[in-house]
Order: sequence, then structure tokens, then C-alpha cells
Amino acid sequence: MDLFDLSGRVAVVTGGNGGIGLGMALGMARAGATIVVAGRDAAKSADAVKQIEAAGARASAIAVDVLKEESIRAMVAATVKAHGRLDILVNNAGMSIRKQPEAYTLAEWHTVLDSNLTSAFLCSHAAYPELKKTGAGKIINIGSMMSIFGAPFATAYAASKGGIVQMTKAMATAWAKDNIQVNAILPGWIDTALTRRAREQIDGLHDNVLKRTPAGRWGVPDDFAGIAVFLAAKASDFVTGAAITVDGGYSVSA
Repeated sequence: MDLFDLSGRVAVVTGGNGGIGLGMALGMARAGATIVVAGRDAAKSADAVKQIEAAGARASAIAVDVLKEESIRAMVAATVKAHGRLDILVNNAGMSIRKQPEAYTLAEWHTVLDSNLTSAFLCSHAAYPELKKTGAGKIINIGSMMSIFGAPFATAYAASKGGIVQMTKAMATAWAKDNIQVNAILPGWIDTALTRRAREQIDGLHDNVLKRTPAGRWGVPDDFAGIAVFLAAKASDFVTGAAITVDGGYSVSA
């Protein structure tokens, strides 16, 4: 038995058309999973599907707005209609508004919390009946270094990502009886479109990250292929409620 074989399994990855989400999708695809790329940008999703198919896997794109419950439920229904099942959910969609805490409007606060935390709850809630049917479901939530640390420019983002870890623990305890494992990944500083904007907005960020990271580099989306396969596969059947850092040692460096 191959503990890392995902053949016959279907994975939905929100925000799977770029960055960390695409890195995870490609990893699971190479392990045999069918991938559903769920996102708002149809052109990016179509390109991601081509990359996944080039890796030798089946893939499809489904449009979703993770701020709308009806869109999320339609995403799950469309996945099951197209592929017959849902085994793995990756809650990766997210965004940030970088401001000092006193500068946020209430609307901006809700936008970040709803995009990062409430969306993950709604996707998990919608996917739960299908994951339960398989008898071996997996949910992978994407947290952040801001699940651990604070930053003056990330009050709303940090609140949302701290919430991801606690929600992961609660769901893990609730759904263990259904053999659904729920875990979180906490990415460090990864070279994506989101962090490129951060480097434009925050003086010295690039060099400060390099100084603190023992690995001596920024992460790349491919660094998430292996952890995605592990948490999606039978290899992690006794791992649940965990929050695993993928950060080149950033979080343990003085």
C-alpha cells in the first residue's frame, strides 16, 4: 500500500489558480488526485488546469465567490456532479488589507475576516456531508506566520489567520468520529503575488525575511507540494488538529 497515493481521490482547492494553492494542487495532481481549481479569475483557472493536466492528472475549473454561501454550495455540488465525489478540501483563498489598526474601516475588517476565515468555515460546512460519505475525508486550512506573530500592518489578517488555527482544532475534534482529518498549514514568507505587494508596501521586508530565515531564501509555491500530499493522503490518517509551519525555519529563528 502506497501511503502517499491519491489515485481516485478528488480535491477542491480554493484559490488554486496561483501561488501556494497551485503549488499544492500540482503536488496532489502528481500523486494521482483529480483537481478542481476553484477561483474567481476564469483565465487564471483555465491556465492552472492546463498546468495540472500537463502533470498527468485530471482537472477542471469551477468559478466560486467565497464571500457568498450560495456560490460555495454550488461549487461543492458542481464538483460532485462532475467527478462523483469529494475527498479533499483545501481552504486556500485569502487576501489582506495592510493598514495600521486605527486606519481600518469596519467594512475593510469584515472583508478580510470574511475572505480568509468565514469562507473557510462555509467551504468546510458545505463539503462536510460529501467528505463524510467517503469515510476518509481531509480538510487542509491555510494559516500564516500571522497565526503565530503579530504585525502592525496586519491586524485583520492576523485575526483571521489566528482564527484558522483555532477553527482547525475545533473541527478536528468534531469530525474525528467521521474519519475526517482537519489540519492547517502555516506558510512563512513565500514569493507570491500577495507578498510581492507586501514588499512594495513595507520597507526592508525582503532583506529582513532573508536575515531571519535559516534556509536563507524566500519560499516558493513548489515548497507546498509535499505537505499537501502528506495531509491529503493516508499517511496522515492519525494527524488531526495540527498547525504545521512551512517556513524555512523562520518561526523558530531568534
